[in-house]
Amino acid sequence: MSNQTTSSTNKFSYYFSLIKQALKGSDHDYTKGSIRKAIVLLAIPMILELSLESVFAIVDMYFVGHLPNSKNAVATVGLTESVISIVYSIAIGLSTAATAMVARRIGEKDPEAAAHAGVQSLVVAIICTVVISVAGVIFAPDILRLMGAAPDVIREGTAFTRIMLGGSVVIILIFLINGIFRGAGDAAMAMRSLWLASIINIVLCPIFIYGIGSWEGMGLTGAAIATTIGRGIGVLYQCFHLFSGKSVIHLKARHLRVNSVIIRNLISIASPATLQFLIASGSWIVLTWIVSDTGGTVASAGYQVAMRNVVFFILPAWGLSNAAATLVGQNLGAKEPGRAEQSVLLAAKYNGIFMAFVMLLFVLFSKPIIRIFTNDVAVQEVGALALQIIGTGYIFYGIGMVMIQALNGSGDTKTPTWINFICFWLFQIPLAYVLCKVLDMGPTGAFIAIPVAETAIAIWAYIIFKKGKWKKVVV
Repeated sequence: MSNQTTSSTNKFSYYFSLIKQALKGSDHDYTKGSIRKAIVLLAIPMILELSLESVFAIVDMYFVGHLPNSKNAVATVGLTESVISIVYSIAIGLSTAATAMVARRIGEKDPEAAAHAGVQSLVVAIICTVVISVAGVIFAPDILRLMGAAPDVIREGTAFTRIMLGGSVVIILIFLINGIFRGAGDAAMAMRSLWLASIINIVLCPIFIYGIGSWEGMGLTGAAIATTIGRGIGVLYQCFHLFSGKSVIHLKARHLRVNSVIIRNLISIASPATLQFLIASGSWIVLTWIVSDTGGTVASAGYQVAMRNVVFFILPAWGLSNAAATLVGQNLGAKEPGRAEQSVLLAAKYNGIFMAFVMLLFVLFSKPIIRIFTNDVAVQEVGALALQIIGTGYIFYGIGMVMIQALNGSGDTKTPTWINFICFWLFQIPLAYVLCKVLDMGPTGAFIAIPVAETAIAIWAYIIFKKGKWKKVVV
């Protein structure tokens, strides 16, 4: 009995020490030793990082959902976020390229080249954000109109949309710089920057929306300001650690020299990666339009509340997928393709288990979850139905995400792009249209199309991964 107690105590101490190490961050060689330990050290901070990224959307939706005439406010946030998903796509595309290149150089034990690649990705990002921000400020009301928003939604929501799109620079930079940290294996630093940004957003949102003391607040517009400030401070924190030498990767003045070769390589990886996520985002935008067109403002609001919860639980799973991407990049750089493959399969197993629990949560407790975010009974009914249907495919979401990110981490961003294009645009959207319009199922048809398409992506990505061509990609 004493030996069993000692053994249990030792295991507890080991796991506690492992979690502490993951949260604190350390200079660890992910190309050697236990794969399970490597996944845990990377996955814990990455899961927490992206859980906190999802908090942005949840916090905004929660507070604006309790404003007077909340239907218009919720619809505005949802429609704007659907468009901002394009910004996320660019941010994720650049981040994917930065992670792949930095991870490969770190695996080759060349931190100088990793730092140089990181700076070049920042140059590309800043150029992109100028164009996006200016367009967003000028065309905000037209964007809402194009998304099918009612006139009163456009009138009340234009300022929110203008601020969110105008602040695209902080969205792109916070994603990109965290991609640099992840590629270097410094997942804890990426996590802390999102913690800071999220905490500031949580504190400022109710103040800016509802006011404090004699100040009445700014309503929906205040949510946009709070979110942008939160992300902006997160970016400043990232830059401080990047350039001060307080993280694994240290950017210096000499790295600011533009290197056209590295930039071309980054763009060659980032372009299909960006297109990959634009394809997915574009599909979500079309589905949002179909739901709005067939169900009106109530269906649109219910769908958006449901999607906030879907994203809240998908992003942590994506964190585990990002851990797989980092392990693939670093192990390929270290000439260890077998270890890279084992890492991905183990990460997929963990993700599938996690997502199975989420699936049960959504299927069994959809109504109580949706009631947290809106008091409107009609919106609650639509949101609960959407959450139940979309939640049925969660296991496949988890496995598919790991496989897609593993391919991206190897530098093969073209294959996942084709998978997304065919499964989303040639399958999901036509299926949703037929179910909604032809079979007259309304918004429910769009809800059904989501898990069906995601399951197809998971199966196809797994088949491609097992063929192993990604092991020969040169970055």
